[in-house]
Amino acid sequence: MTEITKIEWDPKYSVDIEELDNFQKKMFDMFNELVDMKNTNADAKAYTVLFSDINDYGKLYFSREEKILRKRGYPDFDDHAKAHRQFIRSSISLRREIAEDIDNLTIEAILELRDWLIHHIETTDSLYIPFLRIHQYIDDRNKK
Repeated sequence: MTEITKIEWDPKYSVDIEELDNFQKKMFDMFNELVDMKNTNADAKAYTVLFSDINDYGKLYFSREEKILRKRGYPDFDDHAKAHRQFIRSSISLRREIAEDIDNLTIEAILELRDWLIHHIETTDSLYIPFLRIHQYIDDRNKK
């Protein structure tokens, strides 16, 4: 079996909001835990529990991010939230598949979900950073 490499959080993933960066770090940790489990052939129940945790934490992470974006009136909010829902659907679907048969959890399935998250952070999330920075600058200027 091919080993899956872990992903380490790097400041290049930062969205300039510590709370959201911490959510990212935790998601990376959970995917690294999944990699460890796959590399050591953990049992099906452990995978199901971890995928439930990924789903729950992903929902919390995305809802917090969406709250921030909604509050600021982010113009691409709907598309951004739609992408989050797709991740959650994919994760839930994979959890169901592995609950039925652990052999449904392939290296490719793990990489697809993990790489979606990384790609989303690097592309979609990076688009809102300048928008939020401008709003923060305006807020700071108005406080003076």
